[in-house]
Amino acid sequence: MNKAIIGRKAGMTQVFTPEGKVIPVTVIEAGPCPIVQIKTVEKDGYAALKLGFDEAKEKSLTKPELGQYKKAGVKPCKVLKEFRLADLASYEVGKEVKVDVFAAGDKVDVHGISKGHGFTGVIKRWNQQRLKETHGVGPVHREPGSMGSISAPSRVFKHKNLPGHYGQEATTVQNLEIVRVDVERNCLLVKGSVPGANGSVVTINDTVK
Repeated sequence: MNKAIIGRKAGMTQVFTPEGKVIPVTVIEAGPCPIVQIKTVEKDGYAALKLGFDEAKEKSLTKPELGQYKKAGVKPCKVLKEFRLADLASYEVGKEVKVDVFAAGDKVDVHGISKGHGFTGVIKRWNQQRLKETHGVGPVHREPGSMGSISAPSRVFKHKNLPGHYGQEATTVQNLEIVRVDVERNCLLVKGSVPGANGSVVTINDTVK
């Protein structure tokens, strides 16, 4: 990847083209993200850019966490993430990465934590089909059915599609198009939906071709 930024999902809306076409977009409040550290191959073994997002109070951080912010000369942040960019020559510790690194028409990947749905059955979680609602099936129309276990091995094998916790997983939606960049409001308008609930933190980077 060549450019990246941290943001917060604000919600969805729609924009209209001059031809009157409706485009559904997700509004992401992205940056400004201070550059806390630039890792190099010589010193750290790999090259990466460490960005912060969302100013935090000093009392909510530990002394080691505060130390790296003071060393960089930036205010403490609630979110701190690394990005392995291809070229770090144009970046400098203490400066900020803003939404203007992207432009309308860019293709990006958005990574976030998907919405949690709690304990969910097999129909909603795995898109399974319900059992027949005929005589003899019993009140188990939405259950997964037989697991095929007999006296040997007398257990249910792991990794079967069963009820359980659904959602709240690290998810990436790739190859989304940026419709508009609002530099004044630090907002990106991305075509389509992105992972996570409104207010959740997401990372945006250019799509690797």
